[in-house]
Amino acid sequence: MTPPTVYERMLSDVGEAFEPPTSPTPRASGAVVLWRRNPDGELEVYWVRRSPVLRFMGGWHAFPGGGLSSSDSDTPVNGLPVGSEAPVDFNQVPGAEEKLPPTVIDGLTVCTLRELFEETGILVGAGDPPHDAVLKARRDLLDQKKPFSQVLSELGVQLDASQLTYAGRWVTPPFSTIRFDARFFLLEWPAENESQPSIIPGELDHGEWIRPGEAIQQWRRGDALIAQPILHTLRVLLREGPEKGLDHLRPGPKGPSPYRIEFRRTISAIPMRTNTLPPATHTNAFLVGFREMILIDPASGDRDQVERLKESVESSGRREGGLVKAIWLTHHHADHVGGVEAMRRLLGVPVCAHPQTAERLAERGIEVDQPLIDGQTIVLAGDPAVTLRVIHTPGHARGHMSFYEEGTESLIAGDMLAGHSTIIIDPPEGDMDAYLASLAKLIALQPKVALPSHGSMIANAVERLQGLYNHRLRREQQILEAWKQGLRDPLEILPTIYLDIQAHEYPLAERQITAHITRLKKLGMI
Repeated sequence: MTPPTVYERMLSDVGEAFEPPTSPTPRASGAVVLWRRNPDGELEVYWVRRSPVLRFMGGWHAFPGGGLSSSDSDTPVNGLPVGSEAPVDFNQVPGAEEKLPPTVIDGLTVCTLRELFEETGILVGAGDPPHDAVLKARRDLLDQKKPFSQVLSELGVQLDASQLTYAGRWVTPPFSTIRFDARFFLLEWPAENESQPSIIPGELDHGEWIRPGEAIQQWRRGDALIAQPILHTLRVLLREGPEKGLDHLRPGPKGPSPYRIEFRRTISAIPMRTNTLPPATHTNAFLVGFREMILIDPASGDRDQVERLKESVESSGRREGGLVKAIWLTHHHADHVGGVEAMRRLLGVPVCAHPQTAERLAERGIEVDQPLIDGQTIVLAGDPAVTLRVIHTPGHARGHMSFYEEGTESLIAGDMLAGHSTIIIDPPEGDMDAYLASLAKLIALQPKVALPSHGSMIANAVERLQGLYNHRLRREQQILEAWKQGLRDPLEILPTIYLDIQAHEYPLAERQITAHITRLKKLGMI
């Protein structure tokens, strides 16, 4: 039996020695779907793209909106959005954390109108201020020179929420360290209106009117990144329009977040609650393909989580007429394989992994049916067909695999990177030299996006991978300098280079230093 590493022992302690972390509380927010009819009578919506440099969803397309500010509840507003008093109202999403008091609901309408003004220049209310004054007021607001209430007072404008139409509530999935409890609103904004939406570069770098069908096509081609609420809204508007589609928009998902998240046309994620290390709380299982599908990392064996994964697989099968062909594993860690046996029984398909992963799993009584070999590809039948390439990426674990979907140039990265933390390299299972070589191999692929096992999809994949590579080399240089100063024990080196970690993180930090020292010795540098 291979002895567990420090990292593996800490994984097994989650939920036993200490309580696993809870997902962050979502921040109340609002978003506006501006819509109009073009001269041909076709529906258009106005969407924006978030700057790629933003930490949260950089490079993604969205509708104008943002989070509730503490001052929003103090800003006066007339009226209520159409439909906010309907049977399916602001507070009725099953499983949402809490109901909102009336004062917060009032603040949400102000928040929504404020964010719309900041991001597009559209000011919804009574009053007719000069265009130049509105533009200056918008810049003052963006530069945080004046609060929104003062801006409105100086412009002589009274906000009017009654022009909005309530169009559903969505909550960011719990795998994210930044979460929003968002209300969506429709607002008709004809081309004849003198004021039209525009973008001031900063948090946003692009905005345009677009037909819902074209927006969906951009997503299908992999040219646009959009979250599930945006995709759902676009689909309903394309199919039914803003007037008839409200019944399908307002209920939103049947719960605080969808079980299956369509990150790419060819790849969906199903976040599964697992005993993983903070700040992560979930591990993503992935479904790849259409008529033929591969299930990657059924991470949790908890009954409710397995049921969610089963529902997601079945709904995908009904939608695409597809069946799961096999279960693939990125590596052997417990927070990635907890549901393997349950899903093998449910689906009746083989489990596939790297031979070194198979060895580790065999010690725990989990059989791997078929090997995955570096460089092999599989073509999954469907419309379109999906080509999935296997890439051996040791470092975090000896048998670690990543998978590259060639059509959309998407990297399913496993634990090669994470959405909200660095990756642990814990010798002897972990190898820093191998990890750096694996990062270099993935950078050479030039993927458009990376889908980590912990966290959301990463738009600037190459930049993130290169950043991780550079970070490791900088850390290694710090360790080398400490060594030259006579420090030899990793625990002595630790406080000289890790200046912002807490005591419970010391064991893993010590293992990172040990991994770097092992590599430096291998290179003959110490």
